[in-house]
Amino acid sequence: MTSHDVKSAKRPEPEKVLTDIADYVLDYPISNRDAFETAHYCLMDTLACGMLALNYPACTKLLGPVVPGATFKHGARVPGTNYELDPVQAAFNIGAMIRWLDFNDTWLAAEWGHPSDNLGGILATADYLSRRSLAGGKAALSMRDVLTAMIKAHEIQGVLALENSFNRVGLDHVLLVRVATAAVVTRMLGGTREQIINAVSQAFIDGGALRTYRHAPNTGSRKSWAAGDATSRAVRLALMAMTGEMGYPTALSAKTWGFYDVLFKGQPFKFQRAYGSYVMENVLFKISFPAEFHAQTAVECAMQLHARVKDRLEQVEKVVIETQEPGVRIIDKTGPLDNPADRDHCIQYMTAIPLIFGRLTAEDYEDKAAADPRIDALRARMQVRENPQFTKDYYDSEKRYIGNAVQVFFRDGSKTPRVQVEFPIGHRKRRAEGIPVLVKKFEKAVAGRLPAGQSAAINMLCADHAKLAATPVTDFMQLWVV
Repeated sequence: MTSHDVKSAKRPEPEKVLTDIADYVLDYPISNRDAFETAHYCLMDTLACGMLALNYPACTKLLGPVVPGATFKHGARVPGTNYELDPVQAAFNIGAMIRWLDFNDTWLAAEWGHPSDNLGGILATADYLSRRSLAGGKAALSMRDVLTAMIKAHEIQGVLALENSFNRVGLDHVLLVRVATAAVVTRMLGGTREQIINAVSQAFIDGGALRTYRHAPNTGSRKSWAAGDATSRAVRLALMAMTGEMGYPTALSAKTWGFYDVLFKGQPFKFQRAYGSYVMENVLFKISFPAEFHAQTAVECAMQLHARVKDRLEQVEKVVIETQEPGVRIIDKTGPLDNPADRDHCIQYMTAIPLIFGRLTAEDYEDKAAADPRIDALRARMQVRENPQFTKDYYDSEKRYIGNAVQVFFRDGSKTPRVQVEFPIGHRKRRAEGIPVLVKKFEKAVAGRLPAGQSAAINMLCADHAKLAATPVTDFMQLWVV
C-alpha cells in the first residue's frame, strides 16, 4: 500500500499566477503609445517572416488543412495563400510560417523566446470571429484589437520569462506561447474570468515540449513549427474553455502532481514585475539576419571584418568569438551539421558565412550553400568563449544587451581589430536606425509573394498607424489572399 498524506478533496481557489493573467487580460488598459507603435511594426515584421517562409517547400508542405482537400467556408485565412481553415489549423499555419526562418522578434531573459509566435492564434481567431460577426450582421474586430492582443500576449510570455528558466529544466519556450495565446484568445472569444483561468490552467497542464529538437545531436525542423503547434493548441484549449470545460485551480502548485513538482524541480515561478506593456516596448527585432538571436551581434561583427578576411581565408590561424553564457550553452556547436535547423543554431556557422561571403541569408543554411568546404574549414579554427561582462549585460533589465566580439588571427602573426557589438540593430536603443530597415524587409517580403497592386495597398495601409488600427480585420486579411 502506498503511503502518502491524506489531502482534502475540497477544490481550492485558483492560484495567483492564473488569476493575475486573467485579470490582466480582462482589465488592464493598454494606453502606452510606444507599445502600440512597436506592435504595429511587430505585426509588419512578423508577417514579412511568414511571406519569406512561403518560398521554402519544407514549410509549405505542412500548410493547409489537416486532411488534404478539407474545406471550411468563411474560415480564418492564411496570409499569402488561398487557404480558409478552422481557427485551430489556421493558427498552426500562420504560426509555422512566422517561425520557419528564425527571423521574427525575440525576447531574452532567464528564458528566451519569440513573442510574435502568438500572432498565429491571435490573427486566426480575429479573422474567424470577424467573418462570423459580419455574417450575423455585427461589426468585425479592428486591427487595434489585434494589436492590443499582441501587446498582452507579448507581456504574458515575456514577464513569465524574466525570472523563470524553462530551458534549464529541459523544456522549450513554446510552452509560454501556449499559455499567452490561450489567455488572450479566450478573452477575444468573449470568455469570462473563470473561462480564461480554466484555459490557462489547461495550457500549463499540457506540460512542455522537450528542447531536444533545438540541440545537437537532434536539431531539426520541429523547432520551426513548434510554436505554430503551441499557438494552435492554445486556440483549441480556448475554444474548449468557452464550452464550459472545467479548469484546474492549482495546476501549478498541487503537491506531487502539479507543474512545479513534476516539471520545475519543485520551484514556484518568480516574478520581477507586474504585467503592463514592458515587453512589447523592449522587444528585439531580427531585422538584418535570419539567425538565432544570441549570434546576431556576432554576425554584425563578422560583416565588419569581411573585407579584411575574405582574401586571406587560407591564412587564418584562429577566430575568437566572445559571447554570453547562453550563447555558449545553446549555439556553440562543433562537428558536422546535418540540416538547415542545425546550421542556424551554430554560432560558428553564422559567423563563418559573413566572414567568407559578406552576407547571411536563409539560403545560406541550405545544403547547397553548406557544401562549400571553406565554411567547415573556417569553423574548425574557431574558439568560442564566454565574456562575463556580456553575460552580466544580457541579464541586466535596464540593458538587455546581447553582446558578441569577433577577432581573426593569421598565421603570420597579424590579426584583425577586435570588433565588438553590444546590442543589435533590432534593439530598442537602435530603433531609429532599425525601423527603416524593418520596413524595407517588410516591403521586399510582401512584393516577393503578392501581386504589385496588393503589395502597394498593403504598404500604403501599413504606413499609416491610425488607419491600420481602425481597419476591420476582415479587410486587412483580404489584402493577403492569393
